[in-house]
Amino acid sequence: MATLGDRLDHVLGVKAAEPLAEAFDMSTVEDLLRHYPLRYATQGQPLTEEAPEEGQHITVMGRVTKTDLRPMKNRRGSLLKVSLDTGSAKPIEVTFFNGDKVRHLVKEGVRAMMSGTVHWWRPDRWNLSHPDYLILPDKGDGSVESLTSVRGGGALRGLAQSAKGAGGVDISFFEREFIPVYPATAKVQSWDLLRCVRQVLDQLDPIEDPLPEDLRAEHGLVPVSDALRLIHLPESKSDIEEARGRLRFDEALALQLVLAERRHQAEGRTAKASLPRTDGIAAAFDKRLPFELTEGQQTVIEEISADLSRTHPMHRLLQGEVGSGKTIVSLLAMLQVVDNGQQCALLAPTEVLASQHYRSLKNMLGDLGNAGELGVSDIATKVVLVTGSMSVGQKRAALLDAVTGEAGILIGTHALIQDSVEFFDLGMVVVDEQHRFGVEQRDALRAKAKNGISPHLLVMTATPIPRTIAMTTLGDLETSTLTQLPSGRSPITSKVVPAKAKPSWVDRAWERIHEEVQAGRQAYVVCSRIGDEEENGKTKGRKAKSEEEKEGPTTHSAVDIYEMLSTGALKDLRIGLLHGRLPSDEKDRVMRAFNDAEIDVLVCTTVVEVGVDVPNATVMVIVDADRFGVSQLHQLRGRVGRGKHPGLCLLITESGPVGTAMARLEAVAGTTDGFELAVLDLRQRREGDVLGSAQSGTARSLRLLSLLDDLEVITAAQQLAREVVTADPGLQKHPGLASMMTAAVDGERLEYLAKS
Repeated sequence: MATLGDRLDHVLGVKAAEPLAEAFDMSTVEDLLRHYPLRYATQGQPLTEEAPEEGQHITVMGRVTKTDLRPMKNRRGSLLKVSLDTGSAKPIEVTFFNGDKVRHLVKEGVRAMMSGTVHWWRPDRWNLSHPDYLILPDKGDGSVESLTSVRGGGALRGLAQSAKGAGGVDISFFEREFIPVYPATAKVQSWDLLRCVRQVLDQLDPIEDPLPEDLRAEHGLVPVSDALRLIHLPESKSDIEEARGRLRFDEALALQLVLAERRHQAEGRTAKASLPRTDGIAAAFDKRLPFELTEGQQTVIEEISADLSRTHPMHRLLQGEVGSGKTIVSLLAMLQVVDNGQQCALLAPTEVLASQHYRSLKNMLGDLGNAGELGVSDIATKVVLVTGSMSVGQKRAALLDAVTGEAGILIGTHALIQDSVEFFDLGMVVVDEQHRFGVEQRDALRAKAKNGISPHLLVMTATPIPRTIAMTTLGDLETSTLTQLPSGRSPITSKVVPAKAKPSWVDRAWERIHEEVQAGRQAYVVCSRIGDEEENGKTKGRKAKSEEEKEGPTTHSAVDIYEMLSTGALKDLRIGLLHGRLPSDEKDRVMRAFNDAEIDVLVCTTVVEVGVDVPNATVMVIVDADRFGVSQLHQLRGRVGRGKHPGLCLLITESGPVGTAMARLEAVAGTTDGFELAVLDLRQRREGDVLGSAQSGTARSLRLLSLLDDLEVITAAQQLAREVVTADPGLQKHPGLASMMTAAVDGERLEYLAKS
């Protein structure tokens, strides 16, 4: 007998276990049983109601009613045309290439299973082309030949071989209505996995269920032992649904238990209460605002102010569309903390954004941000920038301001997390673009508070997060959302420019930039890469370049576009170049020049994706737009239309008119609803990518839970997890749930979840 924790090499033998370990990182019985079927081969039932989709992989059973061997028209060889009666309204058409090789097996009257890809030849006709096949004995046929020989080709022949035992082929298995088909590799095929799963299930001891019986009954869930058997060897469609329902709930609950534990631990921490004052810097700044806050901003400010007034740390996510006014909300929150004698740290993902925040906050605060200077109000504070590229003298002065408490607001990159940075009294941490930072990085900054006091935490993102994603990856945070754009924000029009089909449109794009600049405005030209001339600080050779060109369509680098525009279409304009390889002082100089309208057109990479605020910039051209994700395109175009003039975003692509790339770009051009685009982006990238299959291994990714579609499951799991953790912190009374949580969500993957 075997348990979930047993090693596969002990249960299956080394010869069978080693390929599983190499291909899927499986080491235990549970690893194998959690490798769920991708789909199920059926006996044609889905075809009785509706036609399959183009490209769909289907498996059907039926009887061959007609065969026709004919020569191929344009090359040597033959085709075997087959009609297969599956019990549906019309026989299925099947085509075998090299028909001479299969006609002795696939002949009229035989019963067969066939598995292949659907191809539609005309609007009313489709077939299976060169499918895998297996010749089956007639039901009730007990002849020795039909039990001991395997006749067929492709994957189904391998599947039959895997079912072959000492007494011959277990034909009864092929009479099943649902046959599991697993995610496989070239070395470990689906039938190898099926053979191992069946062997393990035959030896498996009863499994102690981590969910108590009353909880299972409350949520209508089958025992986990039943679910693990039914997911692999179902007898009916309802078996599959019940098994998936239980296992999907387990995945949601494991995640929510981790988040509930973190949430409970945060609530157990102590923070200094920062009460709002009517005579402090926050009130003075509020009175100076030259515009009215939106209703949404006022609501969120009240929520944050209430959190800051409590003695346990705020733990809040602030999400909002590009340009919805998150920065002003965060500044007012920081000033409330400064009013109470504490410091705030603002963590940004790049030096460009950190410098932009520094300049923006200094400009907004005016003399209120110049504490220590002559004639400045006593309630003023000092704003300090800390980045890794600062000179030794600059960094020493900034660190001194931090440790003495002279600086009320410190802005920086990862440099703020370094051990050398000490705060006098850190009361609040603001993390901008939270998806760029992991949980550990946020915690490292929060740990800089003293005497066991935790700072308040506000994380912000301009990447809209669908509700189910937020609940599953950020469920330990309270969420505030800004949906209104502040008054004065202008609409943004987006257009796709198909470079190959309409080359004149590209010329028109440069003309539009010219027109905007002549009207006194500015423009961005964004490229997907810096340039081929340098990679990791080394010169790339011709061979490397040619190999890169073989991989896909040519893309245009920022360096090349800068040179092309400077000597061509925009040669009479002032053009700047900004990318990540420039020295920090040069990046800062270029950004300042663009801010001060000394540069008309900024050719850049995605360093301007977040936080950069130049209200005079009204047009953005994104070159090779198909190389960017949906959310990234939405972020980028949010850099224009930030002032009183309308924004224009032109998406240049060499993609064809039909295909997913063009459809993605048309979707971006068709809406400015960031939440709608976020869902589209996640669907196109597939949720496995979102959850970090590359980071933590596909064998440990979420397998059944859909973070987009399973709102009801996630909500129920969240409620249960919070109830259980509130009543039993640490899960001492629920050892089964504790082990489920530990096994299902390792620390590395959870950190990636928080970045997603």
